[in-house]
Amino acid sequence: MRTYRGFLDRRRADRPQDEYREPTEQEWHDFQQHFELRKVSRGTCGRPYGTPCKHEHACIRCPVLQMDPRQRPRLIEIIQNLRERITEARANGWLGEVEGLQVSFDAAMAKLNSLKRAPADGRPQLVDLGIPVFTDDAPRPGRDREGPGGPG
Repeated sequence: MRTYRGFLDRRRADRPQDEYREPTEQEWHDFQQHFELRKVSRGTCGRPYGTPCKHEHACIRCPVLQMDPRQRPRLIEIIQNLRERITEARANGWLGEVEGLQVSFDAAMAKLNSLKRAPADGRPQLVDLGIPVFTDDAPRPGRDREGPGGPG
């Protein structure tokens, strides 16, 4: 704990003091508002505080959109609509439109596939990593070290 506190103290000494002031009322409001603006119809935007939306709110294409599993039916409707629009664009020879719609379609399919792997109740999926197994020939953390200070 002392090492960590020492690191923080050294780090803070290197940074300008005005970065450690209390935020103004407006700054605090803007910060809180950012999290309200992250809520979109299909889920939550994961972009960091203070950054603009690089994708111009084309959320279906955005890799930081965290889909709400309850929006799966809506996503399926969007995918079906994109299929129809791609078919129409191909029939009319709108190749630029086909390309743009295909990007959106591929992103929507990736989001649908990610929802298939996610629990339906919206909780993060837990992965069982198991318990480590140590064999007699494998070094154990904190024991059986070779080199300086270990058995030699």
